[in-house]
Formats: sequence, C-alpha cells, structure tokens
Amino acid sequence: MTKIVNPILKGFNADPAICRAGEDYYIATSTFEWFPGVQIHHSRDLKNWELVKRPLDRTSQLDMRGEQDSGGVWAPCLTYADGLFWLIYTDMKRAEGDFKDAFNYLVTAPAIEGPWSDPVYLNASGFDPSLFHDDDGRKYLTNQLWDYRRKPSAFAGIVMQEYSHAEQKLIGEPSVVYHGTPAGITEGPHIQKFNDWYYMITAEGGTGYNHTVSCARSKSVEGPYENHPDLHILTSRDDPQSPLQRSGHGCIVETPDGEYYMAHLMSRPLPGIKRSVLGRETSIQKVVFDAEGWPRLADGGMAPSLEVDLPKGVAVGEEKPDSTATDFDTAELPIEFQWLRSPEPGRLFSLSARPGHLRLFGRQSIGSWFEQALVARRQTAFACAAETETDAAPKTFQQLAGLIAYYNRSKFHYLAISGDGKGGRELSIISCNGAWPESNLTFALRSPVALPAEGAIRLGLDIDGPVLQFRYAVDGGNWVKVGPTLDASILSDEGGRGVNGSFTGNFIGMAAYDLAGGDFTADFDGFSYQNL
Repeated sequence: MTKIVNPILKGFNADPAICRAGEDYYIATSTFEWFPGVQIHHSRDLKNWELVKRPLDRTSQLDMRGEQDSGGVWAPCLTYADGLFWLIYTDMKRAEGDFKDAFNYLVTAPAIEGPWSDPVYLNASGFDPSLFHDDDGRKYLTNQLWDYRRKPSAFAGIVMQEYSHAEQKLIGEPSVVYHGTPAGITEGPHIQKFNDWYYMITAEGGTGYNHTVSCARSKSVEGPYENHPDLHILTSRDDPQSPLQRSGHGCIVETPDGEYYMAHLMSRPLPGIKRSVLGRETSIQKVVFDAEGWPRLADGGMAPSLEVDLPKGVAVGEEKPDSTATDFDTAELPIEFQWLRSPEPGRLFSLSARPGHLRLFGRQSIGSWFEQALVARRQTAFACAAETETDAAPKTFQQLAGLIAYYNRSKFHYLAISGDGKGGRELSIISCNGAWPESNLTFALRSPVALPAEGAIRLGLDIDGPVLQFRYAVDGGNWVKVGPTLDASILSDEGGRGVNGSFTGNFIGMAAYDLAGGDFTADFDGFSYQNL
C-alpha cells in the first residue's frame, strides 16, 4: 500500500497549521524575514503537496525592513470558516532580548489565490496567534503571553480573547486559559473542537531537541483545561535515533471520512552531526482518539513515524520533483523564489530591464536588515546542485555579484565576482562562520582568481551533506572547482549559536551588492537548482 513519506514539506517549512476546505487540504508555514510572507501548500491526498500562494505580498500587509534575523512572520494559523480563509500571523519586529514586539494581524480571502484583504490589527501581547471558530459562530483568538519580567518565565501561558468579525476587533477582556505542562515554554496554541471537547494543542519544550506537542481539553472554550494523561502526544526527545528530530508544534485536521491527521514541525539533523541543514520541516502523523476521547498517534507511542497510512479512499496524486530551471523569460519570478524583508521588490530586482535576465540592483551589504539584493530558493535535499550565469562588470572591490548559499547575516558562503581596481574582474569566496553575536569574514582563496574583463561567467555549487564545493566556468568552457570544500553545516539552525535562536533554513540564489552606494547592477541569465 502506498504510504505518506515524511517529511511532506521538505526544507525550511516551519510551524505548520493545517486546515481543510471540502476535499482540499492546505498547510501554512512560517517565512520569518523572507518576502512574500507565509507559504501555503495545497494537497488532495495529504501525501503530495504543491506551493500555491504566499499571500502577504504588499506593504500594507507586511514590511520587515529593519527586522532582525529570524524575526518577521512567525507561526501563522490558517483556518476555513464561513466561506472564507482566515490567516492569522505575527510580524515579530523585535525577536531578541527580554522584550518582544510581536504584532498580530488577520487577513481573509474567499479563495487561497485571493484576493487577500488588508490586515486587521489584533494585539501585541505575545506571539503564535491562532483563531478558533466555535459552532455558535463566535470566534476566539489565542496566543502565547510574553512576560518580560520572567516571573517565573517569559512564557506566561496561553491568553484568549473573543474576536468580533463585524467590528473587526477583539472584544471583552483577555484571560489566561492555560498554563501548560511542566515541559514549559508553552506556545503555538490551537484550540480545536472534536466530539464535543475543546482541545488545546500547544508546542512546548522549545523548538530544539526537547520539543513536543502537548494536549489538554475542556468542555468549555474558556476552560479549565485538563492535561492529557501523558501530557504530550508527540515528541522525538526520547527517541534520539529517529531521523525526525525536534518534533513539535502540531495542528490536527479531520478528513471528510472522519479520520484525523496532525501536521507538525520537525528537522533532520545530519547523521552524526546535530545540525539541521534543511531547517525545520513539516511532517504528518495519523491520529486516533482513545476510549476516553484523548488523541494519540495511530502508530502508538509519541515518536513520529517516517511512513504513515493514507486516508481511506483517497486518490493519490502525482509526485513532482522539486527543481528549478528558469531563463527568467517571465513577467514574474517563479514561485519558489523569495527575497529578504522588503515589500518593494522593484528596488531590488527587475525582470524587464533586460529581457531574459534577472537584473539585481546592488544595494546594501550582505546581511543588511533593510535592502539586500538577494533572490534565492530553499535547499530541500541533503545533496543538491545549483548554477547561474552572469556577465556582471563590477569596477571595484566594493561591487560584488555572484552565487550565494545564505542562512542569515552570520552564516553564508558567497562565490563573488568583484572588480580588481585595474579594469579587470576577479573571483573570491567570502564566508561567515556562524559565530555569535557577530562573525568575522573568512576568505577561502589565498588570492582571488583572475577573470576576463568582460563576458559571461558561469557559477555553480554542489552540496553533499556537510560539504559545499564551488565551481566556475568561462566562455562556455569546462567547469573548474574553485577553493577548498567548505562547511555547509554552518548553514543550519544549530550552526554557530543555540538551536532556539535561529529559525529559518539555507537558501541558494543570486546576490549583488554595491558597498559604495552607487548604481552597480548585475544581470543573471538563468538559474537552475536540482536535488541529487
């Protein structure tokens, strides 16, 4: 029998919220500082998923310029009710330190494709907001409550408040309805109603290797909530040999035939190395309710399964390879590409300035939190290859263009063409090793590789687990490896700092910088990415 094979969303796809509209399933995942905001995947069989929309695509909905690494869009919640899709999200303006500036918003749409509304501001009391639609038509917002005093913890419970769609605002007074289990760090709440019980599904233990999905229930939406007899329904913390680690942050969906599945976050660290180079991904587990009405994994225990039974009677769709091959001969970027923070892409790149090319406008430095001309896609397999071509003609060392593997400002490897100051061009490898809070640049080449003063240069990279190798070619010639092999494992949540501080994943793409603030541009003639 065909099985669902985990993970179902490979590469950086964290904090899943799953819902169903008729025969269609949708999962929304976090995008943090990457624009447009929120990934939504679609499926009809729970096995094969396709990225169909990023709804937060304009300034009125999202502007992340100036936000820290791993800030931005946290833990969206997607639901379907009253003929509308409801998307709740946090825009985390400040992610680090004792204070959090977590602004929570709601947008709606009659269809996943849109049009998506301008946002309704909700609150800023904490992050991971979620909307519950009760049977009587009333709606309730829950979110993690943040206490900067840490008395005794910054995670001060799950707070709930009623939402009036007619008034487009929260009404009544907020109240803490759940304090969590001894695992602590209670966040990611979803209230879900099954069989006349209100279930409080939360993430606990932090998003590292102690992560869990916890569960409590009540006959009243306002509580009190009674903890699950086992406290948790999913975790990898007691199964260190499982390839699916850091499992937590779950959300349950009911099929048309009355079966239950839970989408959840997890990661796959490299064998022997506690570094998840693909970031936090999404898997799915079948859930059953026991005789007392408590949800449990259908396969028993709490550890996630690599393979899961399909829903009854479902027609399995076609599995599509996750690859990119574009010549940029389109009006818009292929959907797999994103850029950083800015809702004004016209200031960063153009597909019309030189038809058949992606033109990047050299902006601020690598890792800028404001305007960075970097267009990239996710790494989704442990082994992959990527290539591009550019005839960029930088004049000085302050103008750079090339191929980049980028996690954040302190974790990247960049194969960069720059000017040599003598009318020629040269090729360098610029890396940042992930040390925290700031990192020193390293240069893998003792001296740059001289390039022809003009003409196209092909740039490529190959990643195999923890190893990255750059290569280049001139004028259609053969590929030549450049530089030593590099440590690809730093391009991970765990690379260089605590696992609970970095939340995204590695991207591979094209970047251009003009550190003198001039008018340097770089044109890229196509881009390809394939998993090996």
